[in-house]
Parts: sequence; C-alpha cells; structure tokens
Amino acid sequence: MEKRMETLEQIKETLRETSKLVPDIVRAAVGLEHHYQTVELPHDDGCVKSFAAAFLRPQEQEQAHGDGEVQQAVRMESASCYVPDHDEDAHFVHDAAGVVGVADGVGGYRRRVGVDAGAFSRGLMTSAFAQLVTAEPGTPVCPYTLLERAYEETLESGAQGGSTAVILSLADGNVLRWAYIGDSAFAVLRDGRVVVRSVQQQRYFNAPYYLGGRRGDEGMTVGMVGEMKVRRGDVVMAGTDGLFDNMSDAELEKVVQIGTALGFSPKNMADIIGGTAYEMSRCLLKDSPFAVEWRKQHENEEEHFYGGKVDDITVVVACIVSSDS
Repeated sequence: MEKRMETLEQIKETLRETSKLVPDIVRAAVGLEHHYQTVELPHDDGCVKSFAAAFLRPQEQEQAHGDGEVQQAVRMESASCYVPDHDEDAHFVHDAAGVVGVADGVGGYRRRVGVDAGAFSRGLMTSAFAQLVTAEPGTPVCPYTLLERAYEETLESGAQGGSTAVILSLADGNVLRWAYIGDSAFAVLRDGRVVVRSVQQQRYFNAPYYLGGRRGDEGMTVGMVGEMKVRRGDVVMAGTDGLFDNMSDAELEKVVQIGTALGFSPKNMADIIGGTAYEMSRCLLKDSPFAVEWRKQHENEEEHFYGGKVDDITVVVACIVSSDS
C-alpha cells in the first residue's frame, strides 16, 4: 500500500469516531476507564479468552530468540492515524518499498513569526515519498540518505520553519534501518514488549533538535541512525511527540498486547492508539509522560503541570509479516 496523509474529511471522520475506536479493555488497561463514557464491546468468549491469555501469560515464558535462529524474509503491513490540533504533522507509508516516515513541524515558528509550521514537515514527507515512487522497484532504501535528500529539496523549495523527523526502512529480507532527528520517535515491540526505542534528542526540555530552514542550522549532522533484525510478529510504531508525550511505553505495550491477542489490523491498532492518545491529551486526571518530565524540570516552581499535552498526534503502525503471506 502506498499512502500519504489522510484527507481532511478522513481526519474529521477519525475525530468523530474517536470514542468508538477505543474499546473498554484498552481504556481499562491504560487507566482511562473512569474518566470517559465508554462503549460496549461485544461479549465473545474467544476474544475474552485470548485477551486474558495475553495478560496472564507469565513473562518468564516469553523466550528471546538469538541470532542463531533461522531468519525468515519479512515485509511490512502499515497503516496510520492522524489527529490534528494545529495541523503541523506529516507522514507517509509505502509498503511496497518497506518505508514509513513521520515529521513534526516546529510550532515555535508559528507562535513567534507567524510561519506555517507544517510547511516544512509536509515538504520533507512529500519529497521522501516522491523519491520512493520514482525509484526502481526493489531498490534498497537508506533512511538517512532518503531524509537527507528530502531535507535538501525542502530547503531548495524555500520552505520556512523546521521539523523533526523519523524514517524507517525494511530491507535485505529482515533488516530494519532508521534515521531520525528530534523527538519524532519510534519503538519496536516483540512479544508485546518494547525491545528498541529511539532516544529523544533535545537541547533542553521541550526543545528538540530539528531540521531547520536555514543552511546554518545543525541539519543532518545530529541525526541518529541504527539497524536491527526483525521477525514475523514484531510491531514497529512511529509517531510524533503528540503520541509519545501522552502515552508511556508501558501503555503502548498494553495496547499492542491487546491488539495482537484480538487480531487487530494495523489500521485498527493505529486508530485505537491515536484515539487513546487523543483522550489522554485532554484528560486532566491521567498523568502523562510529558507532565511527569515537566515536574522533574520545574520541581522548585509553585505551579505544576498535570494531565496530558494537547498536540497533533500521528501514529504509524507497521506489522512485520512473512513475505509469503
């Protein structure tokens, strides 16, 4: 599947359906069940048993697979959910190339100088996606090079502002590679647990590094790269800080465990995670990772920040499946 950002009408539909996208069992798992009116989930013994098994399985029974395991060729099945606030996020998925990308325009440019902070993020993702569309099928994709070229083209277009970004690619049968800058982030989950997580890049709290619209900015020099082998059943999740500021890794793990047990599609999972993050961003009673970190950084101040952080929310879920499926 090849996809860029959803249309405005699709986004509105996502917002209208937010409460329906988040099942009761997910709200209960992340502690939202007392703060929102919930919807009824069909009572199906098979689903309930699968759900129970996912949560009651002893952790010690989950065995790690070493490098000696026979590696199977895999591919991505990806989907996304975008819930806008100021509409400054951008993203794409390209399953044929095995590549996904997420970007978040720096809102400070909108607040300080009135620049469309989403223009730079859209430029990055549009350029990266266009490069994939015009590439020869089967051409290996280096996410760093893809992001670097997209950055150069966005600069040449004259776009102002700046953006964080992350691009991940699957190549060589089972190798996941990534390149990122700032707090657009990703996590790789295996057996329902986070096994690899990007490290937030920031100058100081809530001030991430980013790709800027001036050639004197840091640019790609502070970008982070890496790779790992993935296997069938792994789940790769990419998102902007609107996701990761509102949901902890433990909460994301619970949703993926539930989704895996109940057979959610990548789109189901992306929508449910996006809907959950949206509810959390507007919940004053449920603490968020952003609020916890804010209080650490401002422990001597009289006023304290609680609840979620309202922001654009982008979620990309890429399920790793067998190439033969």
